[in-house]
Amino acid sequence: MASIKIAGDTSGEITISAPAVSGTNTLTLPANTGTIITSATAAADVPAPTQLSTASGSAPSYSARAWVNFQGTSTVTIRGSGNVTSITDHGTGDYTVNFTTAMPDVNYCGVALPNDGTAGTNLVIACENQTRTKTVSAFNIWTAYGGNGVNKNLYDVGTVNVSIFR
Repeated sequence: MASIKIAGDTSGEITISAPAVSGTNTLTLPANTGTIITSATAAADVPAPTQLSTASGSAPSYSARAWVNFQGTSTVTIRGSGNVTSITDHGTGDYTVNFTTAMPDVNYCGVALPNDGTAGTNLVIACENQTRTKTVSAFNIWTAYGGNGVNKNLYDVGTVNVSIFR
């Protein structure tokens, strides 16, 4: 069995051994400096932007660039989030989700899902706030019932879930 040894300055050495079975095997290294992930690498040891998706199949996978679950009533409170620093409450049913790291441009997709859970409440909807300009650092939404962006009935809901894709 043949092996290749790559020696580093002070970092030690890496041994790459030929497989125990015959055939062609290819190891592709990144062109830029980065982290190589192996099956023995624990997810906690891998920097967040490098973590692998669990998606399967041949269709491309697009991970969320930001997400948040927050309480939209009384004092707005973030329950859980990723790449979200805060929520700005502009009044009844009017929120801004502020990103920790900006999006590359404003061509991202923001999806919001409100959930009130109150019996007898009309259908609650969410839409992009059309009175504020979409930015790379924030996404604005309205939550409302029985209305739309023009004839809206803004409404604070118990749970608002937002996902940002790009």
